[in-house]
Amino acid sequence: MARRLEGKIALVTGATSGIGLATAKRFSAEGAHVYITGRRQAELDAAVLEVGNATGVRVDSSKLDQLDALYEQIRGEKGRLDVLFANAGGGSMVPLGEITEAHYHDTFDRNVKGTLFTVQKALPLLSRGASVILAGSTTTIEGTAAFSVYSASKAAIRNFARSWILDLKDRGIRVNTISPGATKTPGLVELAGPDATQQQGLLDYLASRIPMGRVGDPNEIAAAALFLASDDASFVNGAELFVDGGQAQV
Repeated sequence: MARRLEGKIALVTGATSGIGLATAKRFSAEGAHVYITGRRQAELDAAVLEVGNATGVRVDSSKLDQLDALYEQIRGEKGRLDVLFANAGGGSMVPLGEITEAHYHDTFDRNVKGTLFTVQKALPLLSRGASVILAGSTTTIEGTAAFSVYSASKAAIRNFARSWILDLKDRGIRVNTISPGATKTPGLVELAGPDATQQQGLLDYLASRIPMGRVGDPNEIAAAALFLASDDASFVNGAELFVDGGQAQV
C-alpha cells in the first residue's frame, strides 16, 4: 500500500513532545521528510531520533528572525513545503482578576503571533495544493474557568483558517484547524503542577466530562492531522476538525 505522504516535505512546529511529536512520527512513517522545531536543543535532538526521517531546527515561533532562518534552511535543502502543521503554542491557567500583561503577551505571542508568522513566512515555499493545519482547541467553543486568555487565543486561530482560505484560494492551499479535546500530553498534565496525584486527578476529572469516558492519546490527534495533510482531505478546507471524544459536542 502506498504511503499517504510519500515524497512530501512537511514541517511540524513544537514537535518535541505530545501532539507535535506524535504527528511528526506519523508523517515520517507515511513517507514525508519532516522538519521539526522546538525551543530546547536536547529535547529537539531526542525527538529527531524518535521521528526518523527528520531534520530538527531550534526555533521559538514567536521570534521572527528564527522563523526566517528556519525557512531559509528549508529553502536551501528542499526548496518547498507541502505540509505545514503550525502546532507550537501553549498557555497557563490564570483567573480573571489575576491576569497580567506578561501572561497575556506570553499566550498571544506563542499562539497567535507565532501561528500567524509561521504561516505567512512559509507562503513562498508552500507548493500549490499544500495543506496547512492550525492547532486549535475545544476551548474555541467552550468556556473554561481560569483559561480565558488561552481560549481567546485559540478562537483567533479558528478565524485565521476561515479567512486565510480566501486569501489563498488562487493557490489551492487548504487551511484547516484541528481542535483536540483533553489529551494526555506533558502540557496538559503540567497544568495541575508537579504532583503526580494532582495530575492524575486532573486527568480523571477531564475524563469524566468526555462521552467516551477517557482523555485522548496524542497518536489519535496525529491520525486526524495525517488525514488533513493527505489527499484524502483534498476537498476539506476551512474546517475545524474536533478530535475530542465528544467533549465539546454535548
